[in-house]
Amino acid sequence: MSFPLFHRPGAIVFLDDDPAYLEMLAMVLPRQWHVKLYLRPQTCINQLQQEPPLWEADAWTQQEMIERWRTGSPLIPQVLNYWASHTARFGLARVCVFDYAMPGMDGLQALGELTDWPGGRVLLTGQADEHVAVSAFNRGLIDQFIAKQTVDISQHLITVIQRMLAQPQIRYSQIWRAALTQPQHALLQVPSVARQLASLASSHWVEHVVIGQPFGILGMDADGRASWLQLESAAGLADLAELAESQGLKAAAADDIRAGRHLVDLELQQALGQPGPARLIPAFSIGHEGTLLGALFPVELAASPPGLTGYKHWLKKHGRRTVRD
Repeated sequence: MSFPLFHRPGAIVFLDDDPAYLEMLAMVLPRQWHVKLYLRPQTCINQLQQEPPLWEADAWTQQEMIERWRTGSPLIPQVLNYWASHTARFGLARVCVFDYAMPGMDGLQALGELTDWPGGRVLLTGQADEHVAVSAFNRGLIDQFIAKQTVDISQHLITVIQRMLAQPQIRYSQIWRAALTQPQHALLQVPSVARQLASLASSHWVEHVVIGQPFGILGMDADGRASWLQLESAAGLADLAELAESQGLKAAAADDIRAGRHLVDLELQQALGQPGPARLIPAFSIGHEGTLLGALFPVELAASPPGLTGYKHWLKKHGRRTVRD
């Protein structure tokens, strides 16, 4: 297990020729999901076929952040500005769930039209169609199939989609891997570290990105509040304490940093270009090995760019779920 370097929510698309089934899904699926419901294959396909250029542009925007960082532009303010100015990112579909048995065009044929679309693919089947789904799965045409006669199918479907949404987005992970050193990346791959960070991320944020300079995770919650999980290896505590002393912190505070009792937000302030009184926050150990410490700092509103709004606000703007023809 490796902690995802990049995560954000996205749309979940359903295609089924049964309007009653889609209306049931509209009621039972988690309210924090952006759900799109389609009755007609061609309408759904046309919408998803418009997304690959948007995905490409979004990935390029993030690649440009890395290139600017290489020439001296800190990543934290760049990410905050990206979150403020690219709210359409929430509308890009992460997973599609197609019914197999539809008149005119079955679900597998519909999925075959999505040659460049990068999301996860789930096929819903009747009992008589499971052999088709197994064959499609083995050929890599779908990522998952679910029999419609599954007991408590709604909850099973939710579980499957949640698991797919939690999987790393490979292209974005490759982009942000460039911002980490090899030792930093290795720390995130320690199983106990990855598990604890995943738990912390899911309880605090709806999206996040891992940054190497300074080392930590920038996240934003559903209400648009940004925070910074500063990560510090045990071996780096002495350097952080030295930085604190150079910035006028008292010897007792520096000793607390060296001992791993507190971390200080001086590197965050430097990245934001907003020097101020240093904040010391109690540190906690991450993972069982004792090699990584963390402390969670709120990113003050003054450091957040205008227009930084959260996923919850974006969802509200898009209104209630409706079945589309």
